[in-house]
Amino acid sequence: MALAVFAVLALAAFFITWRPALDSQAAPVRFDQAQVQRGARLATLGMCASCHTVDPIKPFAGGLALKTPFGTVYSTNITPHAGTGIGGWSLEAFDRSMRQGVSRDGRLLYPAFPYNHYTKLAQDDMRALYAYFMTRPALAAPARANRMRFPFGFRPLVAFWNLLYLDETPWKTDPQQPADWNRGAYIANTLAHCTACHTPRTALGGPDLERQLDGGDAEDWYAPALNATSPSPLPWTREHLTHYLRTGIAPGHAVAGGPMQDVVVQLGQADEGEVAAIATYIHGFLKQAPERVTPARRDGPLPAPADDDPDLARMRLGYETYAMACASCHDAGRGVSSGAALHLQKAVALYDPDPRSLVHIIRQGIVPREGEAGRWMPGFATLLGDEQLTALAAYLRRYGAGAEPWPELNEAVKKAKQP
Repeated sequence: MALAVFAVLALAAFFITWRPALDSQAAPVRFDQAQVQRGARLATLGMCASCHTVDPIKPFAGGLALKTPFGTVYSTNITPHAGTGIGGWSLEAFDRSMRQGVSRDGRLLYPAFPYNHYTKLAQDDMRALYAYFMTRPALAAPARANRMRFPFGFRPLVAFWNLLYLDETPWKTDPQQPADWNRGAYIANTLAHCTACHTPRTALGGPDLERQLDGGDAEDWYAPALNATSPSPLPWTREHLTHYLRTGIAPGHAVAGGPMQDVVVQLGQADEGEVAAIATYIHGFLKQAPERVTPARRDGPLPAPADDDPDLARMRLGYETYAMACASCHDAGRGVSSGAALHLQKAVALYDPDPRSLVHIIRQGIVPREGEAGRWMPGFATLLGDEQLTALAAYLRRYGAGAEPWPELNEAVKKAKQP
């Protein structure tokens, strides 16, 4: 009896996981130039270059290491190179990979590639993306081997993930919302895949859609909630959000750092109306968030710790570190000069529910990508020891945000040092 049950389960697993290989496309396809240009605009909104480009002189050749709780996945070459890219892929193969996470050879793709978002793309958008990528320069770039923790290197397990989290129903507009909101909702939930970072994940790595936009993770940075639980100390306007998504900076808000910098670089090249539509959609959630800093506390230098502070020694060390490393820029308040910076009472990283982003900012700074304009902040990893950095973060949390201490601060500082 047990053997029969095992045989049935094995057969069911085979049918769930097996996908056929699709024939290689022998001859290149000709594409309408307008369709290619449309695909270029869509690829920018999807920020495809952020994951599939490591070397700027080899766009879309892949090789970026994407670290996940289950191991490291390397992005692949999506140029039309016949041997190492997608040169032999038909539209059918491209469509299947985007909607179902299945490679042309039948292998299941790891959901670090956000096919669970792309599955809802309109067919005309899928054709345009295909036209764009099949007309890029063909670059030879063999795929790097993924480094997965046991047992996650066993690809058939992905099929069971798909059963739980892959919803292939077509995208539907909301008739109760205006056209720009619906356009923004479509882009944010498909191409731009905002929820991939800004929504919490379950223990199996799937999106916890009962907590849509409630804050998540991106490369060990905290991706803030974009709904009523947003930690932003000041409210967002739709206009400020649009400007931030295109430039990485907005009045009264901190500059983009970490993984968000790549997003901003891509959206800065996208159609302004499309980015404004994303802002309209996201702002519909963000406008529910309360203001977390009172007008009386918004500006000015941060104070010295109170003499009756229960953690006085650490707060004094944090204040001394702040005075030495931060005050010369941040006490001045943001201005036209790069030597001035936001008053830290307005910095969202101080209000986050965990300290990871603040720790990374202090250690790494905020540096624009090579050749890109933007605000610059030096990193202090080589200047501050763990004790100073921890004290500084604790001081900023208490005297900048006026919030309760982060219980996991020490662990966050130690983890940030790991390669």
